[in-house]
Amino acid sequence: MNILTLKKNKEFNFVYRRGKPAGSRDMTLVCAKSRYGGVRVGFSVSKKVGNSVVRNRTRRRLKEAFRTFLPVLGGNYSLVFVARPTIREAEFAELLRQMQSLLKKAGLLSLKGEKHEKSDTGAH
Repeated sequence: MNILTLKKNKEFNFVYRRGKPAGSRDMTLVCAKSRYGGVRVGFSVSKKVGNSVVRNRTRRRLKEAFRTFLPVLGGNYSLVFVARPTIREAEFAELLRQMQSLLKKAGLLSLKGEKHEKSDTGAH
């Protein structure tokens, strides 16, 4: 399943203006109801996180972590994950745990306590 991403500055600004933030140790989620179909997501990694290599690796890790939650998300939302500098040292399992917690706080995942299992997506 492909991730629909936010690309334009005005799309990010819309989420920052209208969205509700939720934070964790290594990232912040800003979530806004959207008029577009489906869940669209953007990843913001500032220069405080590191040089371009570190920032791009962080963005790829966040994108992969989000991909595991995509099948269980519904509705029309625009999301922005903002990385904090401490994300450099975070393990991938910790990113998954924090992302799940933020999505629950935003009301995008049910709070029934089900365990999230990474699905086997096969070859891309």
